[in-house]
Amino acid sequence: MPCGGLKPFLFSLSRRKPLEPEGEESTFNRCLTTLDLVALGVGSTLGAGVYVLSGEVARATAGPSIIISFFIAALASIFAGLCYAEFGSRVPKTGSAYLYSYVTVGELLAFITGWNLLLSYVIGTSSVARAWSGTFDDLVGGVMATFFGKHAAMGLPGLAPYPDFFAAALIVLLAGLLAFGVKESTTINKIFTAINILVLVFVIIAGFIKGDIANWQISAETLLNATAELKNLTSTANLTSEYGDGGFFPYGMDGTLAGAATCFYAFVGFDCIATTSEEVKNPQKSIPLGIVASLLICFLAYFAVSAALTLMMPYYLLNVQSPLPVAFEHIGWGPAKYAVAVGSLCALSTSLLGSMFPMPRVLFAMARDGLLFKSLSKVSAKGSPVVATVSSGVVAAIMALIFDLKALVDMMSIGTLFAYTLVAICILILRYQESESEDRELQIYESNTKFGCLTPPSSPNSRTSRTVTSLTVLSIACVIVLCIILTQAMDALSQAKAWVLVLLTIVVLILLVTVVFIWRHPQNPARASFMVPCLPVLPVLSVFINVYLMVQLGGETWIRYAIWMLVGFLIYFGYGIRNSVQKQRLLSGQTKISTISDKTDKDIIKEDKF
Repeated sequence: MPCGGLKPFLFSLSRRKPLEPEGEESTFNRCLTTLDLVALGVGSTLGAGVYVLSGEVARATAGPSIIISFFIAALASIFAGLCYAEFGSRVPKTGSAYLYSYVTVGELLAFITGWNLLLSYVIGTSSVARAWSGTFDDLVGGVMATFFGKHAAMGLPGLAPYPDFFAAALIVLLAGLLAFGVKESTTINKIFTAINILVLVFVIIAGFIKGDIANWQISAETLLNATAELKNLTSTANLTSEYGDGGFFPYGMDGTLAGAATCFYAFVGFDCIATTSEEVKNPQKSIPLGIVASLLICFLAYFAVSAALTLMMPYYLLNVQSPLPVAFEHIGWGPAKYAVAVGSLCALSTSLLGSMFPMPRVLFAMARDGLLFKSLSKVSAKGSPVVATVSSGVVAAIMALIFDLKALVDMMSIGTLFAYTLVAICILILRYQESESEDRELQIYESNTKFGCLTPPSSPNSRTSRTVTSLTVLSIACVIVLCIILTQAMDALSQAKAWVLVLLTIVVLILLVTVVFIWRHPQNPARASFMVPCLPVLPVLSVFINVYLMVQLGGETWIRYAIWMLVGFLIYFGYGIRNSVQKQRLLSGQTKISTISDKTDKDIIKEDKF
């Protein structure tokens, strides 16, 4: 491509959307309250995992210290949640991480983020629907699996053993409900969430009534005897325990940290709150409060349920598939398993709604901006994105009907973690942006004045903004290298080999210096109703956690992800880049950009009580 054509092409990839674009009006009905958002976030995040994950992690990875694992995972999740909360207070628009990246870093990265979100929502919806179907089938004695396995078996690689018509019908039914109206959907969500929480409260109270603190102090001898029994041995001589060394940390601190990495995914889902901005009565206050409150409630639930579970029953006896029903059988409360079944179905229902609710809204936002097909931006008389809802529901239903989703679930993790990463990066760039409202003469003078990190200018300007962006890119590169070292060179690191220690020291030192340099630069003085504390440390920590979890995923997952992204690039470069609404604005001379860092608390409207 000639140099004359390369520059406009690169510019088109980095064009940013204005905060208040001319000619764009919200077609949504602002009807949601803070309570609706908290219920949506809790319902989406506190899914069926609370009934299964605690037993799986406690038995095989962390033991009773799973409560510490959940605490660490909650801290890691709140880093991403705080970044979302600040953007929610600054950008009261539909689109979540897609929109945040569009107004901050540019169109191409925004499309990649939106495409990743669609991936995670579609797979999440399909997999939860199949889990709902499977749980219900277990309750009725496996009738559906037996019938369809006998009369409609598929048996092809990549496909499910049989078509799951129940899961597909469930998605279509919920899509119809969402298309009918958002208020009706959130009302049903609040009912199911309330039932789920009541069941969890019952589990927690039962656990603390019937629990025994001795189950947190199991001896190594007891575990050796359990291992001998597992292997049908009569002696424990020269036998290594399968269940750790006993005590509160049977698998050591390494096991607790490994459990935290698994538990992190239990907090995924709160980002659905950020897609409701144009449907909330007071988004600048309700969205940050909804995100933080939902994460706090979910942490308390996971923490208390895992504590109750490991007190009711020795961790090494926990059932991985159905820990709570087995634990109730262990304490002599067998009929309680029916309450657990009801809570599990309610949790799956809210989790399904939490996956389906944001999907059409991201699809709508991308279609409204011209990056996806325009017909997807049509709304109903009630302000619901009906075409996007029905279209995304049909795709998810087809996937749930015929595909084996177990191999695709890790791709969902990549999409979510990538979105978390980009939101954290956008916060760094945003907070150090130059402000259009500042004294331009002072900015021009200071931008032409050489300064060191010890004598920064009093306010951000174009030079400091570009410097921070460059330093952010360097810090992300260091984080990626650091995560690769910690993942791929652990053997060399455990053996204290000189080359890996030197490389690790250099990377960490560069990262620390980069963070200090960013910290010394002036931040934008514009205030919002909620702002991320501890800049730039907290966003960098969030990026590190997300990237570390991403590099843990296998090669096959990355190959599937590459195919998904290839399809996305074909759509963007074949359709989106030519039909971009922002491109049309720039061509028509509407080039004034109102950056989100100039948005202040004066724009916040009075919150309605719920």
